[in-house]
Amino acid sequence: MTRDVIVLTPTPPDRATLLAGLFAGGPDLRVDTAAESAVTQLCAPDGRPLVAIEASALVRVPAEVRRLLGVDAEGPVWWTEARASTAVPEAYALARSFAGRLATVLGGTVWPGGAVTTDVVPLRTDITAVPVPDTGIPAVDVLTPRALVVMQDRPVVPLSTWLADALRHAADGDRALQLVTPPASRLTLPLRTALRGLPHRWVVRDERQGLYDGLSGVRLRWSGGIFGPDLDERGAAILVEPFREPVVGAVRQLVLQARTRHHPDAELLLGGALEAVFRRLTGAAPRGWGTAEPAGNPWSRRQLTELARARAPRPTLLTVVGAGALATVRVLRTREGVEEDVTVVVGDTSTAGEESGAGDTSTAGEGSGTGDGRGAGAGSDAEGPDAVGPDAVESVARELHERHGLVSLLASYRSGRADLTVPARFEAPPVPVRLLVPEDSARGGAGIPASVRLGAGTGAARLYRLGDGSDAVAAWRALERLTGEGGAGGGAGTGPGPGRSRG
Repeated sequence: MTRDVIVLTPTPPDRATLLAGLFAGGPDLRVDTAAESAVTQLCAPDGRPLVAIEASALVRVPAEVRRLLGVDAEGPVWWTEARASTAVPEAYALARSFAGRLATVLGGTVWPGGAVTTDVVPLRTDITAVPVPDTGIPAVDVLTPRALVVMQDRPVVPLSTWLADALRHAADGDRALQLVTPPASRLTLPLRTALRGLPHRWVVRDERQGLYDGLSGVRLRWSGGIFGPDLDERGAAILVEPFREPVVGAVRQLVLQARTRHHPDAELLLGGALEAVFRRLTGAAPRGWGTAEPAGNPWSRRQLTELARARAPRPTLLTVVGAGALATVRVLRTREGVEEDVTVVVGDTSTAGEESGAGDTSTAGEGSGTGDGRGAGAGSDAEGPDAVGPDAVESVARELHERHGLVSLLASYRSGRADLTVPARFEAPPVPVRLLVPEDSARGGAGIPASVRLGAGTGAARLYRLGDGSDAVAAWRALERLTGEGGAGGGAGTGPGPGRSRG
């Protein structure tokens, strides 16, 4: 598997420091660039890539370092990531020596921990026997006509810029992105969301159980250049035993999926609905945002809007982080206006402080105010007896409908880890509790759950009460009666909560 090394430094590596790091392999190795010079590659004399180094990124949200790496950062840090190929045994030592040299010169730290080395690592392997990976994409370990395979051995695998780039290449080439990890690895919710739906897969490689899908538990095999189900003699999928093991320390999570729509004028600021949700459910605005993880930019609705405007008409996909909550956002320009598809997952708020890392208190950037003069008082709902209970959900729905152009909303409860990471274990389907649809899409009659009307006229909406989360069967039956199917209604999307990829 490809192995990652990350160096965290208080200042960005300059050209001289980078060159000193790249000489970890001595003067015989070559230096090349890829991905429009965003990636530097340390190569063997014949051009075989050994280590790929991504351009350094400033992480101004220290809690992101704790969330993704499990280590504390006292302030903003520069994050420089190197990927070492396992095709050549010396590659990982080269990556660690590169990182050690940067940390020694700039006064930083290296992840994973251990003895930091700055030694020159001679290339002793007979590389003529090592196949040259013909991927052209630094993050990809195996490329076939049907799949891009990326191997990772990190305890927590995020939607890094490496993987975001691989996803774009997969989409452009009509291929599947298939991520291979050990059984102990966990995914972040943004990555789990990005991998939802076949043919993308999370492939777990277990020495005892073989290969299986980390999201469905189905046994897999490699065939025809892609991982697919390993069926039994009857043609049925096989569920592996490790997947059945319960998640240790699971807590209740709220999954809120919403779509808002805005008139595309010059004064539009995106992110208002998302900020309102965070304030209502966690008591604070989001801490950071970005197009990948770490989401290292301090929260700023203005900067978020500028990025989406610059990328239009292409959609913009974002990750947003806060105290005890994570969100993914898709901004899309349509004929009806500018739409934001938001999925927010809120964990056990009683542990939000300790899960969020090293006290980053700067939660609001430019344009982060709610615009209604209430400021921090808007978070008072998060201090009640049940900050993510059905009453809190209704409060969120009313505010979004009144102030932020809410089109549809689905709120569900599920059980998962308090840190919001996703293990390769069975997690029960979410239980829907509230559904909001436009009034002209509402249904009535026998068996339809109780509802309340929000607003008036053409902008009115109907908020259905599907239950309190205690009766999953009744809640799903109520949702099916409303939508005619077993999934989310009103176009809110599926997000990381409702749905697992099937074999």
